[in-house]
Amino acid sequence: MITLILALAFGAGSFAASHYGADIGLGWSIFFGILGFGIFQAGFGFFIQRKVKADMMKVQGILEGGQKRLQQKMQRWQMRPPGSLQAAQKEIADDTRVFVKEALKETETLRKYRLWVPMMDRQIATAQLQLNWMIKDFKQVDALMPKAMFLDPTTVAMKLARLQMLDGDLKEMEKVYRKGVARLKYNQNVLLAAAWSWILVKRGKVDDAFKALTEALKNSDNETLKRNHECLMNNRVGHFSNSGIGDQWYSLYLEEPKVRTQRQRSVYR
Repeated sequence: MITLILALAFGAGSFAASHYGADIGLGWSIFFGILGFGIFQAGFGFFIQRKVKADMMKVQGILEGGQKRLQQKMQRWQMRPPGSLQAAQKEIADDTRVFVKEALKETETLRKYRLWVPMMDRQIATAQLQLNWMIKDFKQVDALMPKAMFLDPTTVAMKLARLQMLDGDLKEMEKVYRKGVARLKYNQNVLLAAAWSWILVKRGKVDDAFKALTEALKNSDNETLKRNHECLMNNRVGHFSNSGIGDQWYSLYLEEPKVRTQRQRSVYR
């Protein structure tokens, strides 16, 4: 808003300088006023966007650094396995919480741009919602939901997943799904279609899930969606699974990944 006001003031100043200062005709003075407005808004907007991008990269850097440390720890565990799977999972969750909290703190620095960048508050809320989702802080997620923007498949899928966790109204969830997939390009609908069909199956709406997958496959050739569509078509609901989508699916926390544990065999000489 302030950027717009300053740009208007700069444009008005350009008009006044041309018309009254340089005694230029009204038509050309209006042109120079509009030109001044455009140049100021474009130049200042570019400067602010660079600053915002730099601060956002700091948040991204914190996340990438934390994930790299986790990967290094898991590589060490391959050489020397931890005491138990539960202990390892807890340690990963604790480490994740540390660097996500650091990233959340860094997002607060973006609030200094609220007066300069339109919808900055909503952008911050969207970033914080995703970060709180990573550490399963659903109290904060629920508080951020009304402020956040749901423009990409991942955030829309999160909204669907949270509504499912809260046993939300199915009609409301369908509106969220249809709005989310409306403008997606080919194969961008995979996560959303997988989540929506899974929810319908869990709610006992198998026919609706089949129809949803039939519709989704018009805009996708994903093998997991095809397999689930075939399972429902052949009345093999028990074989319905989104495991083929991998981490993207499990990051919605609707299902826990199945971990196969191998027993270590003692070798005697």
